[in-house]
Amino acid sequence: MSGPGPAGVELVERFPGVDDYRRLRTEAGLSAKSVEAAAGGVAGTLYGVSLLRGDEVVGMGRVIGDGGCFYFVVDVAVAPAMQGRGLGRRIMQALDAWIRSHAPASAHVALIADGDAKHLYARYGFAELQRAIAMAYTL
Repeated sequence: MSGPGPAGVELVERFPGVDDYRRLRTEAGLSAKSVEAAAGGVAGTLYGVSLLRGDEVVGMGRVIGDGGCFYFVVDVAVAPAMQGRGLGRRIMQALDAWIRSHAPASAHVALIADGDAKHLYARYGFAELQRAIAMAYTL
């Protein structure tokens, strides 16, 4: 846990519950998730952080993966009213520090960046892949 930062926001080393997770995803412009999907996803978190302003969750981010070979940074989100205050950077600092202290040297760490978020992620060593094409599908 860290003390309050900008705008009285505190970073805590725990991921939000299902209700806050679902709310913050949609508020931040990420895709909506069903209760069932969110419950399974939250349970699969290797490491997560929440940004709290009082009792309200205003930001989040988590690491998922197999705990050895592959780690994925997902669900980095900040409530729109709180964006532009360096809170995404606080989330990424915590996630990056955890990965660097827990993942083996040969681990592959990845994420999918939306729009200009790629500039934030580049500060932590993420680079566009030149030989790969990201592929996905949503049920």
